[in-house]
Amino acid sequence: MTWFEYQRPQSLGEASDLLRKDDSVALAGGTDLLVALRHRAVRPALVVDLKSVSDIAEGIEVEGDRLRIGGRVVMSRLTRNQHVGRHFPALAQAAAVVGSVQIRNRATLAGNLCNASPAADTAPALLAYGATVIASRPDTTRSIPVEEFFTGPGTTVLERGEIVTAVELPIPPTTIGSAFARVTRRRGVDLASVSLACILDPSGRARFGFGAVGPTPLLAESTFDELATDEGWSRLLAVTSPITDVRAGAEYRRAMLHVHSRRAFQAASEQLRAAT
Repeated sequence: MTWFEYQRPQSLGEASDLLRKDDSVALAGGTDLLVALRHRAVRPALVVDLKSVSDIAEGIEVEGDRLRIGGRVVMSRLTRNQHVGRHFPALAQAAAVVGSVQIRNRATLAGNLCNASPAADTAPALLAYGATVIASRPDTTRSIPVEEFFTGPGTTVLERGEIVTAVELPIPPTTIGSAFARVTRRRGVDLASVSLACILDPSGRARFGFGAVGPTPLLAESTFDELATDEGWSRLLAVTSPITDVRAGAEYRRAMLHVHSRRAFQAASEQLRAAT
């Protein structure tokens, strides 16, 4: 680990000003950043700890027709929250497999997004549910659809000084079916070789979020009728581009993607039928 300056600001304005500096990085839960520091994958001059910033909420609240998840909400809180469990079960399932219990008690949803790993566990569910990332500075706040948030491995559309203060999800107006699936090399603490979330609504629309099968988490949409054919499945999965790396081969990823996408679709379909 290399030497760096450490600051723990109390306000959004102070945190934003610090993060405008060259070679500065934000620390939320630190579960990704500390690993990168230890391996010298990043060498910042300044680490800005966001845990004391009062403008970044650590609560989960229903606001009208949306669920607002504060930027300091940790994974373990997502798994226990009644609103997340009721309206967004695939997100709760994804949060429940992030790292270990200790990691889930520290890792934040916002940090999982900002780390921008193609294998980020929560990204497929957020994509499928149509989430929005709220990025703030003292003078401006903008809402970014999560499908527009990632620009490449480890990179996002965030500008210098912008901080993710919340993630918002539209509460479904009708009953939907959902499923989450994940393939790893071993049970327990491991990054996904393939991950996905499937969301179905009564109108016949299907939304899939995919992880670890492209340079960024990916969104694909289809219909029940299209997915009744092999050609429809091929069109849906054409958005993905699996690679071979230490966790899995490209062919294995493609095979698992086909198998688990169909299984998730079937599980979500059964859930939707049972609820309608």
